[in-house]
Amino acid sequence: MSWRKSTYSDGGGGCLEVADDSPGLVPVRDSKDPAGPALLFPADAWHAFVTAVKDDEFDIL
Repeated sequence: MSWRKSTYSDGGGGCLEVADDSPGLVPVRDSKDPAGPALLFPADAWHAFVTAVKDDEFDIL
């Protein structure tokens, strides 16, 4: 599996990594623990989440 971090990552270690090679699913893991577990999200749900983050839908402060 090929993992990648966001291009916005500052390299400080507090990042998520995603893998793009699982049809219909998006595996997500903590970059600080690459041997640890990964969460699997349906691709459409992950896309909706990323879109909501980009659109500041979670900015409640």
